[in-house]
Amino acid sequence: MAALGESGPDANADDPFARLGLSRDAGFDQVQAAKARCLAEVSGDDQARAKIEAAYDAVLMARLRDRQQGQVSAAAATASEREAMAGSMPSPPAQAPMGNVLANLRNRLPDPSPTLSGLKPDWALVEGQGRSVRLIAGIVGVALLLISAGSIQLVLALATIGVFLSQVRRGRRPLASLGWTLLVLILGLAAGSLLNLALSPTAVEQLALNPLQIQALPAALLLWAAALFLA
Repeated sequence: MAALGESGPDANADDPFARLGLSRDAGFDQVQAAKARCLAEVSGDDQARAKIEAAYDAVLMARLRDRQQGQVSAAAATASEREAMAGSMPSPPAQAPMGNVLANLRNRLPDPSPTLSGLKPDWALVEGQGRSVRLIAGIVGVALLLISAGSIQLVLALATIGVFLSQVRRGRRPLASLGWTLLVLILGLAAGSLLNLALSPTAVEQLALNPLQIQALPAALLLWAAALFLA
């Protein structure tokens, strides 16, 4: 089979084969290579590129015409056949509607990693003015609880709100902050109940505290510590 023309491409030739530097029986791969080479040689010249594209189209049309007339070799006919196949390749099937729905649902689902990160405790002593505020508030709250049994509910309520707001201000999600605050409160009250059971009546009298104050004291201390350290 003949390859490219011996004289190379002729940019001024009217014959499309001569313009691309091809012989009449050039195969498909040779036609494609000639087109690519000629386009590379005239890079930046739009008029020359247009002439090469026109010559390429003319070569393909000549191949189809010769094939219809039975005047083209099998090797040369490969160009028209493969070009026709390339143009008639079926497009990939469209995604099924159900697939689109599932994809949209996956995109809208929240990333579980931020939610899971809020479930683990992070401990870090608060810095700056916030530390002084928490220390003073904790001392005042514990002192009120020890002095007056009537202040138990007020102290625990304010301490619970303070721990919740402290976590939110330090970057924890509100729902996770509420969960940790309630957990600390429940653990403190449970510890206070166990302390009441462990103390003898004589020890309770010596402490000069009623059972409610003894039960609330561990909860107040745990909430104070959580406000200082739980982030």
